[in-house]
Order: sequence, then C-alpha cells, then structure tokens
Amino acid sequence: MTARVTLGALSRALLLGGVAMTLGACSLFSSSNAPKPAPLENITPSLQARVAWEARVDSVKFPLTITAVNDRFVVGGSDGVISAISATDGTTLWRADIGKGLSAGVGSDGRFAAAVTRDNELVVTEGDRILWRKTLTTPVITAPFVAGERVFVLTLDRAVLAFDAADGRRLWELRRPGEPLTLQQAGVIGAYQNTLLVGQGSRLAGVDPTRGLLMWEATIANPRGTNEVERLADLVGPMARDNEVFCARAFQSAVACVNGERGNTIWTRNNAGLRGVGADATIVVGGDASDRLTAWGTRSGDVVWTADQFQNRKLSAPLVTDKSVIVGDSEGYVHFLSKDKGQTVQRLQTDSSGIAAAPVQLGGTVLVATRSGRLFALRQD
Repeated sequence: MTARVTLGALSRALLLGGVAMTLGACSLFSSSNAPKPAPLENITPSLQARVAWEARVDSVKFPLTITAVNDRFVVGGSDGVISAISATDGTTLWRADIGKGLSAGVGSDGRFAAAVTRDNELVVTEGDRILWRKTLTTPVITAPFVAGERVFVLTLDRAVLAFDAADGRRLWELRRPGEPLTLQQAGVIGAYQNTLLVGQGSRLAGVDPTRGLLMWEATIANPRGTNEVERLADLVGPMARDNEVFCARAFQSAVACVNGERGNTIWTRNNAGLRGVGADATIVVGGDASDRLTAWGTRSGDVVWTADQFQNRKLSAPLVTDKSVIVGDSEGYVHFLSKDKGQTVQRLQTDSSGIAAAPVQLGGTVLVATRSGRLFALRQD
C-alpha cells in the first residue's frame, strides 16, 4: 500500500538541486486540526527507574546524535561546543569549542571526534584540541562516523566521503546516481567488521572502507507511489544492531533487517514510519507515522506485539534494553515498555521542551537529551 505523506514528511524533503520543499503549517492545516497527542495513561509502575545524574549542553536545534564510546557519551550543542561526559557520574571529561553552531550530531571513536557546522565545515578534534577543518561542498545533517583512524561523512545527497582523521586528507569519495529527493533528516552510517554500512536511498550498502568501493547492497524497501514525494524512502537513523544483524527504517515505507556479513536482506515489513528503530537479539521496535509501536522478531520478522497508547505523541526512535523498551516524546516524558507485551511499566518526566533524539545506552546508563539541552542519565534498577 502507499504510505500517507504527512506535512512533517513534506517539510523535511529537499530537492537535490538545492531547492527546499518547505511548507508552513498554516498552509495546509490549522493547529486546531492537528491530531492531539494521546493522554497519558494511568499506570502502576512495575519497573524501578531513576535519574542518576544530569548534565547540560546548549539547546538542540539540529538532528542530534549522541555517541556512546568507551566510558563516555560525546554530544554537541547548538553553540558548537562538543563535550565528552562520563557515563558513570556525568563529569565533563573535556570540552571543545569549534566556534560555529552544528548542523549534525558528533561522531567519535573515543580518540577523535568529528562534527559539521552550520557553515558546512567538517571539524575534527582530538580531545579538546582542534586538529583540522575542511569546508564541504554538500550539506551534511548526519553525524560523521569515526573508525579505523578515518572520518566518514554522509552528505545530504547520500554521497560518502572518507578523510584521514589525523591530518584531514581526503582518501576517497563514493557518489552514486542520486534520488530525485532526499530528506533533511539524519541518515544511516555505521560499520560491521571491515565493512562500512551506508544508507543510500532505500538500500543499505556495504562499502570497502579503504577504497570506497561498493561491495554489496540490500533492499530495505521497494518505494511505491504516484509521485516522487510518495516514493521517497531514504533510510533514516538510528540503525539498530544485534551482532551481524542490522535493522533499519526506510522513511514512510518499511522496516527490514540485513545480514551485515553476507549483505542479504533477512526480512522486510511494510510500516509507514518516520524515525529509526531499536533492536536486540529478540525484537526490533519501530513506530509508524501515528506513533503506534510495533515489535517484530529480530530473526523472523513476525509481529510480537503492537502498542498504541502513545499515538501522536511524536515519539523518538526507541531503544531496546535488557529490561525494557524506552522511548521519549515531544512533551519530555520517557516511557518504559515491557519487552514481552509492549505495556507501559514506568514513566519519567524530564522537561517540557521534548526529547531531542533516540535514547542511547552505555553499560547500565541510558542518556536522553531534551531540546533545551538538558541531559538526563537514567538507570533501571
């Protein structure tokens, strides 16, 4: 079936020629006609969860990605300050001011950190020391990926650039025939062993990270529709992983899992969602355009449960942990669901600015960030 295109989806679409398809809300719908978020349900908590510590960055006015590496979270704010924060107690380990606001999240391997500014400048630091800067010709809204002493950048037109992390030398560029439209929304980039994984259109591609050569590609969705907007099916982050299995969302089309070693699609299911997915060894969880959550078996793709108690609450992408499934919403609530049935087992409140990104886990600590720049470290006891 053809996915219904929402106003939010349209406003994030971008013509590759550089003309933004931006629609004001008043041009199609009045605010009074917008779907109202489902009221908070009455729950009897059956999971112990608490805020272990809080920290702060500047407000978040860009597609935020939080990187969890070694013993720390690496995160940036709208003011262009990058911080490494201890997962244990929230202590700031280092801060680097790159001098410009950010257009995307921060990537890090624990030694190097990379970010892209609103002036489209790629900046790489080693701790709090800026190593180099390089101006890019195409906008970037996906956090750079740092691995193997290289910095990999996914541009808005889904080209991939590789740089030497130490000195900024461009190593290669992979540019394939582009789609008519791409999204102003963070894409998919990661790695499995010696393979770079990149979302290009509705496909997950395996790329040789040393030479930039395409090794394989797996289909996440087969776009259908009567026009280019309805056929828009870019992969959107975050991508979820369990060992060699990687699961991703094709915008407004489908969710699928791919074997990162063999490069084949394990299963794909139609699901018209807008944000990425979470997964572990047992379930993959994603929300549709109305924020109805579905859990599929990671290996089978069979539906395990659905949950519709959060409709129109503008959920973040979910995080699947050992004890629960965690999602945030636009009112700043963090919801914990049981993994076996999708029932709400706990709820915590942050602030009213709303959750800005998918929750990220490091050890026993889950970090959530709000639009106002507050960071809340959650622990499930």
